[in-house]
Amino acid sequence: MATRSRTAVSVGVLIVLAAFVLLGRWYSQQRSSPALTPSSATVAVTSSDDRGPGTLREAIFVADTAGSAARIVVRVNRIVLQSALPPIVNPHGIAIVVPAGGLEIDAHELTGSSPVFDIDADSAVLSGLLIHHCSGSAVLVRAARFRLSSSTIQACDVGVEVASTASAVGIERNVFQANRIGIRFTAPSTDTEVVKNEFNDNSTAGVWLVASEPVAGDAIRVHDNQFQAGPAGVVVGNVPSVLEHNEFSGQREAAVHVIGSGAVIRSNHISSGVAAGIVVENARGALIESNELDHLNGYAILLRGAADTLVRANRVHSCGYGMAFVLGNEQRPNTAADNTFIDLSYNGIDVVGESPILRHNQVLQARAFPLHVVDFSAQNGSVVRAQPLLERNSFELASSAGLTRRATRR
Repeated sequence: MATRSRTAVSVGVLIVLAAFVLLGRWYSQQRSSPALTPSSATVAVTSSDDRGPGTLREAIFVADTAGSAARIVVRVNRIVLQSALPPIVNPHGIAIVVPAGGLEIDAHELTGSSPVFDIDADSAVLSGLLIHHCSGSAVLVRAARFRLSSSTIQACDVGVEVASTASAVGIERNVFQANRIGIRFTAPSTDTEVVKNEFNDNSTAGVWLVASEPVAGDAIRVHDNQFQAGPAGVVVGNVPSVLEHNEFSGQREAAVHVIGSGAVIRSNHISSGVAAGIVVENARGALIESNELDHLNGYAILLRGAADTLVRANRVHSCGYGMAFVLGNEQRPNTAADNTFIDLSYNGIDVVGESPILRHNQVLQARAFPLHVVDFSAQNGSVVRAQPLLERNSFELASSAGLTRRATRR
């Protein structure tokens, strides 16, 4: 009996020791790598290192393999990346939750064109980030229902790159500063909005909506944003777009530059630029409507090589020039109707080698010519006549101003 008792005790001790060993191994694994369970679907980032246990890199790997939507809860305030993060591919969605003070991601050590965040999963959410000094894109979006909010992207090549496969993208209340391009679209994106963001001194454009050829699709809405400094606020070309209720100031070349087709520029305020307000160049079918433009050194609205464009109900004051039509398509004339131009340093409406329809416009206090009509003489000797169709316009003649026609040679 004594022998059996000792055997039983020994077996019991061995079982207890084995349990402690297994428990120790489990605890060690929990400390060394993030844990994600189907019930919690949450993984924590506790290390500011680029790679290893508890890092953002490890958390993305774990969240990507979850069987449900996942949350990555970041408990550090700054991460310096040394190599590209893995793409976000969880088909159920991933949200990255940062501390109350935000999360700074320094990407200056990344090389090449790899994005900081590669979003290839529906319903991904980023908020409260500061991403800066990335040689490629801060965020590449390739899926549907992506949301970026309350974040700052600074000194990157492109802040947010939206691929042709993305849709229902929401970019709201962010700051894009000193990037080459703030947000870039190269194709239509269904149910997509860019709203209430700030774009400051981006070296090419705040928002770039350009495709090589006209593309059919739902218009991207860009509204209630602020654009300051830089050469251009928005460049629109062949990507259906509606720009509404935006504020532009201090652009060096143009607040809005339209090329191609598919642009609606409505109810924006454009002020204090050293060049032009809205430039429509080799474009067709644009609508420029109900905008207010003031204190621009150049033209408030300039159409060059445009066709079938309607400029309607805009208000222009305290600018160098009001509006110009230059070498448009005679078979598809542009139209300006119900616009008001007040207190212009030079001309109200210039027409150069074009025959637009001018209807119900008012020019008040143009210091040079309220209407200046000019034939265009090409180098080969041919002349393109300027023959605008005038219907019930009101042109106020200043003391030395008048209506004039002359020929010019380029």
